[in-house]
Amino acid sequence: MSPTPYPFTAVVGMAELRLGLLLNAVSPAIGGVLVRGEKGTAKSTAVRALSTLLPAVAVVPGCRFSCDPAAPDEGCPDGPHQPGGGVDRSARLVELPVGASEDRVVGALDMERALADGVTAYQPGLLAEAHRGILYVDEVNLLADHLVDVLLDAAAMGSSYVEREGVSIRHAARFLLVGTMNPEEGELRPQLLDRFGLTVEVAASREPEERVEVVRRRLAYDEDPAGFRARWAAEEEALRARIAAARALLPAVRLGDGALRQIAAVCAAFEVDGMRADIVTARTATALAAWAGRTEVAREDVRQAALLALPHRRRRNPFDAPGLDEEKLDEVLRRFADDDPEPEPEGPHDPDDPDGGGGDDGGGGPGGGAPERTPPADGRPSPEQSDSSLPGPRSEPGAADGAERPAERDGAGSEADAPPGAPVSGGEGPEQRAVGAGEPFRIRRLSVPGLGEGAAGRRSRARTRQGRTTGARLPSGPVSALHLPATVRAAAPHQVARGRSGAGLVIRRGDLREAVREGREGNLVLFVVDASGSMAARQRMGAVKGAVLSLLLDAYQRRDKVGLVSFRGAGAELSLPPTSSVDAAAARLERLPTGGRTPLAAGLLKAHEVLRVERMRDPARRPLLVVVTDGRATDGRGAGTRGRAAGSGAGEPLARARRAAGLLAAEQIASVVVDCESGPVRLGLAARLAQDLRGTAITLDELRADQVTALVREVRTVQRTRRAA
Repeated sequence: MSPTPYPFTAVVGMAELRLGLLLNAVSPAIGGVLVRGEKGTAKSTAVRALSTLLPAVAVVPGCRFSCDPAAPDEGCPDGPHQPGGGVDRSARLVELPVGASEDRVVGALDMERALADGVTAYQPGLLAEAHRGILYVDEVNLLADHLVDVLLDAAAMGSSYVEREGVSIRHAARFLLVGTMNPEEGELRPQLLDRFGLTVEVAASREPEERVEVVRRRLAYDEDPAGFRARWAAEEEALRARIAAARALLPAVRLGDGALRQIAAVCAAFEVDGMRADIVTARTATALAAWAGRTEVAREDVRQAALLALPHRRRRNPFDAPGLDEEKLDEVLRRFADDDPEPEPEGPHDPDDPDGGGGDDGGGGPGGGAPERTPPADGRPSPEQSDSSLPGPRSEPGAADGAERPAERDGAGSEADAPPGAPVSGGEGPEQRAVGAGEPFRIRRLSVPGLGEGAAGRRSRARTRQGRTTGARLPSGPVSALHLPATVRAAAPHQVARGRSGAGLVIRRGDLREAVREGREGNLVLFVVDASGSMAARQRMGAVKGAVLSLLLDAYQRRDKVGLVSFRGAGAELSLPPTSSVDAAAARLERLPTGGRTPLAAGLLKAHEVLRVERMRDPARRPLLVVVTDGRATDGRGAGTRGRAAGSGAGEPLARARRAAGLLAAEQIASVVVDCESGPVRLGLAARLAQDLRGTAITLDELRADQVTALVREVRTVQRTRRAA
């Protein structure tokens, strides 16, 4: 964190983001906020700026777990504490790096001291440091699953438990949880999305004047951070006081039966799962009333709370865009409106309220929206700016996020779905319009054979920090997972030589052994899709796209990276470079046009090149090649050519494809060929391609999960034969 953080009140626009953060500052029980948005939109700037607005906290002197002296934690590892005698310190902002280990998050035991000296030496982790402050996770969608589970469990329970090698430690861990993410880099699982109280979407303004204001303020801050912050000191202090006042008012806010009925009706109408949505919406509506200085929850509080708490909870699959139909929301609220007159909304809901909102005109980080008034060029706020308000609800559905929605999956796409200027290939008929994907289904698990060491995931076997213990080894660094039986066996033969006289073992550093654990890893799943004329029949291509979409859903659930290569006409192209965003892959698949010849060899060679480059970038991530084709090859000479070479036989394209498959097989790339051939007469070309790849061939019907046992047996048989050869 910068010694002079950017002022929160100087952030341009982004009213929803700032409101979500401020509501959590007023009522941490809301459960935090997830900020979704494109890169460079000041997400991190706003979060870091919030920490300077939180009231100071009183802590027990010398307590590493920041216990409250007025009500110290009875189970604090540094306790027991006597009530009273606290000291004040500012609220902390603790950042959790994406690559942090579990020990760094929850804390670690000093195994050497525990075994050698017989003492429990516990080093607190980030959860303890963040107690009574802010825990900020940038790029939370890239965090390992087991770390996210630990993090969100602590946020929900308000405490952290460490259970290792027979030692049990518990300490309080209540914090304001804030996560930021760029959806282009992958999504969080729906069950993890649900653990965040609120979600907001941010996007950079497309208005030149607003962007000018962002740059002007940022340059002024970079030139003189301390001076720039001093110019916004009055606005910062006013907002700090308003947060404290709202916190003090919160217990007195009444959530009437009418508002509760509206909350329940809205959550039921949007078919959200479970009851967490109702509870979070109720807490958010109460915080909104306190923020506005009222003691009664109004209908507009319920509406704004629903817009913040429900969009991420109504996704039915990973490719559904988060959002809420505001017309439907208003209809439900009107239908269940209380007959009693409501208090007039104010504060963040009334744009004309002179006392609202923490400086909506403020601006500055690398992104944002429009200020209502433009300050002087030096960044100094004008008198009018200090009275600006925080707008509440969005003006139009989806207007705030500016995100591109996935293509509609309603059958055949329009001509606009095809890439601009796409050529019309000859050979097997004209190019077709993009065909919509069929209904996805649950597929059986495909995996890479052997034991990897890649990023944690849910597909293939791998050595990981989490999982079942399979053995022990000498540690290469600090011991993170002690294998106690192996350590005792290593030390036992040396006890006489070490002069052991008591009951305890004499342990040396060289005796320590750490556990070897086996879990699952995520892989790079590269799809090579035949989009040629032989696949262009609408019913057939729709089924093929449905199968690939099902595979993409499976890749999302197993935390894989995905890439998409398509081949048609005269060559192959990388339709989507390997990415963690399966949303992007689904959108590219939906718009994929078909038609032309079948350059199978070009598709396989393109896949070989993509995998070669990715191997250099991430050598630990093992690839799984999924080729979706009927096995036909009618043009095998690559891009920029048409027809067959003079004097070449009809089998030349197939021969080229077999040689290309041999390159992939020689590098032992795990491959699966999804045979899309249909009809009573089948040539079996896809199965032959699978043999050349030394992989497995399955049909579209066999891809479904009800055939999983047969597929696993077949894959294992093929791999055993391959190793024996």
